[in-house]
Amino acid sequence: MIPPVVDLDWLQAHPDAVLADVRHYLDGRSGADAHAAGHLPGAVFVSMDDVLADPPSPARGRHPLPAPERFADGLSALGIGDGATVVAYDDAGGAMAARLVWLLRMLGEDAGLLDGGLQAWDRELEAGAPAVEPATFTARGWPAEALATIDEAATGDCVIDARAGERYRGEVEPLDPAAGHIPGARSLPLSGNLDASRRFRSPAELRERFAGIDDAADVVSYCGSGITACHNLIALEHAGLGRGRLFPGSWSQYSATDRPVATGE
Repeated sequence: MIPPVVDLDWLQAHPDAVLADVRHYLDGRSGADAHAAGHLPGAVFVSMDDVLADPPSPARGRHPLPAPERFADGLSALGIGDGATVVAYDDAGGAMAARLVWLLRMLGEDAGLLDGGLQAWDRELEAGAPAVEPATFTARGWPAEALATIDEAATGDCVIDARAGERYRGEVEPLDPAAGHIPGARSLPLSGNLDASRRFRSPAELRERFAGIDDAADVVSYCGSGITACHNLIALEHAGLGRGRLFPGSWSQYSATDRPVATGE
């Protein structure tokens, strides 16, 4: 399997890789419009809402895992078939694109994040929609061992929260029913995985950041809705700590229940 994070040199050495633009915004902007205005040459646009998530619900959260058929049909239509090598990017340090990379790696497919994303690309961008030849991506169930239930997230010994510190502490909550965090969870905002240029820190630096975690198999990662939590999971793997588990419903599911909520540090 390819590394979870790859750079431009790696991309240039693997011209057969499929580029996937996974820009997604919470402020009303359109990722599809941003892609049409300018994207890495040949990159297809992968919609968070249409391909990488099922419709929201209080019971499952704001971005539930997509049904395997929904995911497979979406990728097939974009020309991403079984066995393809996918390199995904966004303009947010990989915060959004990590979702696609995590889902594909969970299924055993070759996928990596482009380190630095759109901002790392120093050549001309391409506008419009690239020509796509449909492929066949086979629908497969999500591996249970890669996922954590709400009960496991609530009682786990190593639960990490990828949201910004002010949301973890309960100082603000712009999206979900309650402010705060799962009791016992550790605050590890995804921004800490990146350096000032919004590239991933070195594996050694990431191991220091994740001090106390010797094996990611013990980790349950969550965020607001199960998207940016994938960034921490990619960072753990990039650090050489192995693979953790995703709590898909994340805070948007947890905070819609009557389970206890913690605030502060």
